[in-house]
Amino acid sequence: MGGVWLRTISHSLVRADQITEIACSRGSVHEEKGYSLKVVIDGRPHVLIDNSDLPGTMAQRLDQAQQMQDSLVSAIDAAGSMGASMVISHAPESERWILTAAADLAGEPAPP
Repeated sequence: MGGVWLRTISHSLVRADQITEIACSRGSVHEEKGYSLKVVIDGRPHVLIDNSDLPGTMAQRLDQAQQMQDSLVSAIDAAGSMGASMVISHAPESERWILTAAADLAGEPAPP
């Protein structure tokens, strides 16, 4: 079974099996707009989404963040069952999580 990795907004990769917390909050840039979603590993936060442009009330924005948080958990579960090492990235244009085989990102041929 391969590992599951998450791509952060700084394009770093963190291991999903080391996550101790998934948290969301209002956007870091504007109090009246946006939200952020982060994972915590060894006490250090790693931001996956910083959507400072999303309009709406605080409740609406945190509801969107909660939906993204729930879909992240589903994506981690799905990636873990695939067998190959997978990377999960956020697609801001569609507000979805994308699963990509690590070998595809590295340009390596898939094993037989």
